[in-house]
Amino acid sequence: MVVYIDLIFLANLFIDAVLLMVTAWMRKIRPVWWRLMASAGIGAMYVVMMFVPELSFLFTFLIKLALSVIMLLVAFGFGSMQKYLRTMGAFYMINFVAAGGILGMHYFLQNTGELFNGIWYTASGGMSFELKIAFWFILCAFGGVMLFFRIVQSSKQRTERMSGFLGQVQVWIGQDHIECTGLLDTGNQLYDPLTRTPVMVMEAALWKSYLPASWLRKCSEGNADQLVMELGDESFSWQDRVRLVPYRGINRNHSFMLAIKPDRVEVVMNGVHFVHHRVLIGLDGGTLSAEGKYRAIIHPDVTAQEEGSADTNQKRDAHFSEHFTESG
Repeated sequence: MVVYIDLIFLANLFIDAVLLMVTAWMRKIRPVWWRLMASAGIGAMYVVMMFVPELSFLFTFLIKLALSVIMLLVAFGFGSMQKYLRTMGAFYMINFVAAGGILGMHYFLQNTGELFNGIWYTASGGMSFELKIAFWFILCAFGGVMLFFRIVQSSKQRTERMSGFLGQVQVWIGQDHIECTGLLDTGNQLYDPLTRTPVMVMEAALWKSYLPASWLRKCSEGNADQLVMELGDESFSWQDRVRLVPYRGINRNHSFMLAIKPDRVEVVMNGVHFVHHRVLIGLDGGTLSAEGKYRAIIHPDVTAQEEGSADTNQKRDAHFSEHFTESG
């Protein structure tokens, strides 16, 4: 059997470097490239030592654990015990994900004959598995597993960041109310230009039981300005509450949004209850979230107490300050 030590070294250097980079990304650490490559080189040299019979004593659990400790110290330094242990936990988790993903892809692509040919029984009645994975398959599978892991982890982090800005919204008009989940948009600066009333956007489909069908159709087509001519054509009990709010779209074109004046809007966010009476509800004919996580855009003015509750405001500000500190 011919063993190409240089290929084994380079392959493990690449794998260790990627594992360390993903660890740094997951722990939000900005690594120094030469330290990262030095750490990957230590890991690659350890694998090469497997082919030296005199060094077989190095391949024990304690030595392997000590090697991972040294690699992380070289790559990221120590900092504090808590920070170091979290980095080590992330490093081992990523290693297990990579190893499990490669093994899973290997068995997923095997046929029945190849699988059973790798199973054999011992004299004592035990069962063993023979594992043969091609060198290039390991490299390709490793890259795919790491890419998939990063996509999943990025999606999870986005969801966690967004959850801090989600709240339950209730819009009241008389005895009727609409309830949904809303997303706080701190950059929302949409106001009624005449009264300077803040405009909170909701999906028009939520109001299908209250609005005429033709109104919903025109909202979805972006022709809300044409509804002014139809106000007297169809019976609608909330006609005196209807407004048309001008706004500028993404393409910088001016358009109009159908809006309704409610009696009050209630928002519950992170355990804090907000009530606002001076607000308009703009109706969007599309879908605000492709994943359905929220169906309203909460205006930042809605989460400001009208009557100046100092305790509530301090609680809200403290929460968002803590959220931004943890996220960044």
